[in-house]
Amino acid sequence: MGHLRLLGHQINEKRVRRLVRLMGQEPVYPKPRLSVPGQGVTRYPYLLRERALSAPNEVWSTNITYIPMAKGILYLVAVLDWHSRYVLSWELSNTLDVGFCLSALDAALALQPAPYIFNSDQGSQFTSQLFEQALLAAGCQISRDRRGQATDNAFIERLWRSVKWECVYLNPATDGGQLYEQLRAYFGYYNHQLPYQGLKGKTPAQIFAQTPTFSPQPICLTNPS
Repeated sequence: MGHLRLLGHQINEKRVRRLVRLMGQEPVYPKPRLSVPGQGVTRYPYLLRERALSAPNEVWSTNITYIPMAKGILYLVAVLDWHSRYVLSWELSNTLDVGFCLSALDAALALQPAPYIFNSDQGSQFTSQLFEQALLAAGCQISRDRRGQATDNAFIERLWRSVKWECVYLNPATDGGQLYEQLRAYFGYYNHQLPYQGLKGKTPAQIFAQTPTFSPQPICLTNPS
């Protein structure tokens, strides 16, 4: 407002808010937290601290973010392989119920064997009995981010940054159909064409396909005699 006043415009905060609202503009800032846990949930530890990743399907993680459109928002969930940064599946929804998260999980499990560890934040979708039972039935060890530790799921947070700054913010979609097509094209580019510095210049798809999948080592019991 100070800049406008220096240019000679008679302006105040109330008028700015009214004009911005009339234009349908919305500032880009984080929405309210999406990782609020449900009531009476089973507590699981964070299993990835200082863990050295060795292969695809060792660790998958998931998260939800909001995607702004020209008018309104939709919610995006993805399942990411940590070792390769490969996006296994993703889904859009206009609500935050657990259904679209389960759909993304089912799509990932249809593509690859279940991971050794599956990590998420403590959002009510991922701490729900439906999601927990799906992971246990698949044979996963469940890991959850520690509260207040934003870096626990750093790889997928970095993915959201790339999706928004390289795709969404450049050309805001007018509706869900257009957004779906934009994301489908972007994730194809991200997986198969985008060299990743952390992968020594290779794409997520190259690392995912070329590295042998993770196989837990059997525990050897020695005979005390």
